[in-house]
Amino acid sequence: MAATFVFRNNCKETIYPGVQTNPGRPAFPTTGFQLQPGAEAQYRGVAGTWAGRIWPRHRCSPGGGGGLSCASGDCAGRLECGGAGHQPPRTLAEFTLGGSGGNDFYDISNVDGFNVPIQILPFGQAPGCATVTCAANINAACPPELVARAADGSTVGCRSACGAFNTDELCCRGEYGSPDRCRPSSYSQFFKAQCPQAYSYAFDDGSGTFTCASGGNYQILFCP
Repeated sequence: MAATFVFRNNCKETIYPGVQTNPGRPAFPTTGFQLQPGAEAQYRGVAGTWAGRIWPRHRCSPGGGGGLSCASGDCAGRLECGGAGHQPPRTLAEFTLGGSGGNDFYDISNVDGFNVPIQILPFGQAPGCATVTCAANINAACPPELVARAADGSTVGCRSACGAFNTDELCCRGEYGSPDRCRPSSYSQFFKAQCPQAYSYAFDDGSGTFTCASGGNYQILFCP
């Protein structure tokens, strides 16, 4: 059963949503587009088994030939992300449609850091599907050692501890690549305090993942 995804930009600046589909899943109708302040974009016919991630790119400068240079969330300088590399920090909205038990699974993640506030609002499903929000201005509260800056020195995001320090312990890899070995750090606890509904580190499953009966639709709201 196909789903509809509605994107709305409540930010004061233009946002360029990026979309990445997980391997082996049907493609999303777009991999990147422009969304002006106050504008809304709707994509129908998203496959009921789609899985992937959506994130905001901001402080972007369009270039020729489909080029787009963004201070955060950049897709290798392209408007359409496709298989291009994706630059953290970026706030992620993650989805697995048509998953186990006939449910959709969705979450907001700060595992790649944070750049723009996001809300996921299910609609058209059975009652009880949770709205998930990360509305805090994490950039304003970001610890200095995690701050991501544009070329002009202004803050454009808050990096994860993994992105800032690249250690196995903070990245939940190597000998720390399991839930019993990778525990919350003071940095992940900072993100959790700012956005309690969002993933704060790789194994934050207990309070980060939400489920909803398959067959509904989703609104992605930037700057809720």
